[in-house]
Amino acid sequence: MQHAVGSPLPPPQRPGHGPAGPWPMAPQAQQHPGAPGFTGAPQLPPHPQAPQVQPPHPQAPPPRDTTGHVQLPPGGPVAVPSPPPAQAPADPGATILAVLLIGPAGAGKTSVAKHWAERRRVPTAHISLDDVREWVRSGFADPQTGWNDNSEAQYRLARRTCGFAARNFLANGISCILDDAVFPDRPVVGLGGWKRHVGPGLLPVVLLPGLEIVLERNAQRSGNRRLSDEEVARIHGRMAGWYGSGLPIIDNSQLDVAGTAQVLDEVLARAIASPPQW
Repeated sequence: MQHAVGSPLPPPQRPGHGPAGPWPMAPQAQQHPGAPGFTGAPQLPPHPQAPQVQPPHPQAPPPRDTTGHVQLPPGGPVAVPSPPPAQAPADPGATILAVLLIGPAGAGKTSVAKHWAERRRVPTAHISLDDVREWVRSGFADPQTGWNDNSEAQYRLARRTCGFAARNFLANGISCILDDAVFPDRPVVGLGGWKRHVGPGLLPVVLLPGLEIVLERNAQRSGNRRLSDEEVARIHGRMAGWYGSGLPIIDNSQLDVAGTAQVLDEVLARAIASPPQW
């Protein structure tokens, strides 16, 4: 189930500007006796036995950050990927991309996303919505026990956290692939929310094997990741609404993880050449 996103995060604080304002100006140079306009009394040399007191140094700004972090610009920094020249085929393996992998529970989203991210030629991160939701240990609201205000709030918070993480990776030159069970009957909340969080260049791809495959894979799960057969069938039926939506759909019923990742590259190559309208 998809839900509306929260309010945007506050902009980062500008370097050198805190509650007290900009860095203080360095003190003006002292005048010396004999200089034009000197009005103060001449300074006597210190007594031979008097202790030498060093004048205080003016406050200097902190050292510049050299960790390679790139400050996030306002809004989503991910633009629509530029299509390659007509004579050169698209190469998604060497392009900085933001991919949203959609599918029901048991479709293999997490396994495919990890495999795809690990074998790319450019740095790539995998961000799983379920993993981020489960960062909450004490007080975790499990939707399987009933959807309520707490589970809805934790879902919205996890999505916003995933979106911010994706923007941070992308702003620093690292591709990312996110996975989530986005339902087609709520596209404004689902796809629209991810697009607002990550940027207009986000490329959605649907992973939708047959119901028998999904039920078989779900049976191999454990913990709160395993759903009842009735719930799996209900989710799979809603996901079928993606057919005819214009989004690329991969039926990986007869494909292993590596084969699905290869087809994903082919689908992304076409999406880069002709970005989907969504």
